[in-house]
Amino acid sequence: MAHYIGFAGFSNSGKTTFIAKLIGEMKRRGYLVGVMKHDAHGHYKEAKGADSSTFIQSGADAVATLSPDGVHVYEKKSEPNMKEQLAAFAHLDYVIIEGFKKEKHPKIAIFRTIEQSAIMAELDSEPLAIVTDLVDLNGVLPSYKMDEVEAVATFIVTFFEARQY
Repeated sequence: MAHYIGFAGFSNSGKTTFIAKLIGEMKRRGYLVGVMKHDAHGHYKEAKGADSSTFIQSGADAVATLSPDGVHVYEKKSEPNMKEQLAAFAHLDYVIIEGFKKEKHPKIAIFRTIEQSAIMAELDSEPLAIVTDLVDLNGVLPSYKMDEVEAVATFIVTFFEARQY
C-alpha cells in the first residue's frame, strides 16, 4: 500500500514547483511515485505546461487529476473521490497529494508570503511540517526552505518508517 502525503497551499504558493522537484528526488532514491491533484473548479486541460504534464516530465509513475466531473487518468467518473483514487495507486511507494486541504491525510503546508500562511488555519488538522522561505512562523513544526527538497524527502520517508504504514 502506498504512503500518501499532501501539500496544501493557496494558488501561486509553489506547490507544483516543489512537488515536481520532490518527485525527482524520490525517483532518484528508487521509489515509485504518483501524484494526485485536486482540480476543485474543473479547469483541467490537457496542455503543455499544465501541472499534470509537469509531474509526468518530472518522472512521476502515475498522475491523476480529480475534478468535479471526472478523473483525468483514462476514465470519466461522476464525483470522484480521493480514497478511491488512492486505492488505484496502492502499487506505488508514495503518492503526493496536491490540494485536498479539507481531506483527512498527513499534510505539509507550503507558502511564500505572510498572506499565504493563512493556509495553516484552513487545514483540517495541524500540518506535519512547513515549507516556506519566510522566517519560521510556527516555531514548533519542522520548517524547510523551498530549496530543501532532499531534506523534505528524508522527512517524509522517516515519518512513514516511524509510523510503519
